[in-house]
Amino acid sequence: MKRKLAAVAVLSATALLTGVVQVSTAAQAAPTPPAEAQAAQAAQQRAAVVALANGQAGPLAQALALGGQEQLVAKDAVIDADGTRHLRFERTYAGLPVLGGDLVVHQAADGGLESVDKAVTEQIALPSLSPKLSADKAAAQAAGAVQATVGIAADKDESPLQAVHQTGAAKLVVWAADGNPRLAYQTVVEGIRADGTPSSQQLVTDAATGEVLSTHEQVQTATGSGTGVFVGKVPLTTTSVSGGYSLKDASRGGQSTVDFKNRTSGSGTLYTDADNVWGTGAVSNGQSAAVDAQFGAAATWDFYKNTFGRNGIKNNGVGATSRVHYGKNYVNAFWSDDCFCMSYGDGASNTHPLTALDVAGHEMTHGVTSATANLNYSGESGGLNEATSDIFGTMVEWSANLASDKPDYLIGEKIDINGDGTPLRYMDKPSKDGGSADSWSSSVGGLDVHYSSGVGNHFFYLLAEGSGAKTINGVSYNSPTSNGSTLTGIGRDKAAAIWYRALTVYFTSTTNYKAARTGTLKAAADLYGSTSTEYNAVAAAWSGVNVN
Repeated sequence: MKRKLAAVAVLSATALLTGVVQVSTAAQAAPTPPAEAQAAQAAQQRAAVVALANGQAGPLAQALALGGQEQLVAKDAVIDADGTRHLRFERTYAGLPVLGGDLVVHQAADGGLESVDKAVTEQIALPSLSPKLSADKAAAQAAGAVQATVGIAADKDESPLQAVHQTGAAKLVVWAADGNPRLAYQTVVEGIRADGTPSSQQLVTDAATGEVLSTHEQVQTATGSGTGVFVGKVPLTTTSVSGGYSLKDASRGGQSTVDFKNRTSGSGTLYTDADNVWGTGAVSNGQSAAVDAQFGAAATWDFYKNTFGRNGIKNNGVGATSRVHYGKNYVNAFWSDDCFCMSYGDGASNTHPLTALDVAGHEMTHGVTSATANLNYSGESGGLNEATSDIFGTMVEWSANLASDKPDYLIGEKIDINGDGTPLRYMDKPSKDGGSADSWSSSVGGLDVHYSSGVGNHFFYLLAEGSGAKTINGVSYNSPTSNGSTLTGIGRDKAAAIWYRALTVYFTSTTNYKAARTGTLKAAADLYGSTSTEYNAVAAAWSGVNVN
């Protein structure tokens, strides 16, 4: 049965949202505006709905039976063509951020509350808001916990830490992600790994005992080595400047590529060129890696824009910065929310840049995930985070469809991380890499997130292409199912549409594989109907990886 918000809230919501919809309808009746105008119009509509949602936050919190000290803060909104709204909220308790308190409210066009997806279901009720530990002591303990890992890699895909330092003061929060709400501190501890990768770890510690409740590495990396320029001859959108051109793309939010000149700090130098002909394809020409990076950012932007109407990584029309020639002999690449940038090392001997297209799509998708479901980077949610990047990094490759980098369901096949021509990961049978899981088991949550992602990757391949042996775009695959079933795929475009809707509308920070099954089934029902072939295929693909 549909529940309603307070009458005043419903009436005001209907009146205000009718105005927003009328603007959209009028725009459709007129000649189609340029893509930039459409994107700006969509952003204005979303901002209006977010503002409206914040205005409804009080009555909505009451309707959801939240506690008296709990409040909601709207973060984002997805608006369907029929006016249905999916409002993403963060939660506070007595003014403190609640980590794991996020939720998505699904609301009919008339303001009716249809359903809610919560990261945690528990009502927040703390006995005290007075921490037993001071902020200074909590910060020192957090830094000490990270300091204790110097010389030790956090997981198999990370280089050991060699130096750390605390950044800023510890902040009081409420930790609820594990279903046991308690007062806690959040502290950021930064450092440098032995291979030159910056580290920015966000630790949550118990405000009474100092116990580490969660640690999240905010600089997410993909390790590999490359052997040259990957994208071949491609078009680039540049900006005219005095004396020539710069690698800055005003048509894609001003995204740009800068030369870090083998440094690891600073802002880099924007690439400029006199004749607007960039690079030679040779590693020895410093512009060649910049061409890869600029094209990778553009291809990622275009995929999300053309496929989902998403206007940039944060859906706010702002482009990211790509930083090439990062560090010396740096065999890695990473995305950082802090600088809103992609960084690429030059690999061993500074002669193997890591600027492959699926690396770019994978890493920048971490930014999309952060701006939407913000999946915790540990346990099963961390596996889903990594799988999301593999899925959409792969889709960026298919979208670009380059002759020099034919699209496939292999991850990192161009960077040759193993030195024998084999890819980093396989979506058709993830266990072929020697560590990833083909299907779910109770131990999956204990794997490194790059290996627990195998369940999500395998699900996506089965949903898109089906099971068994086949050759796709010149590559041979043979995908098994855990239950011995024979599956027929629905195509990668439909599979990606279902995953994206689930990510942006139903997933929360604590979503695990069981909840991902539920979320993708809801997404399939939204897009194709609950009795559709696509819906049934989603259910069968999850069963094929033992998520039932």
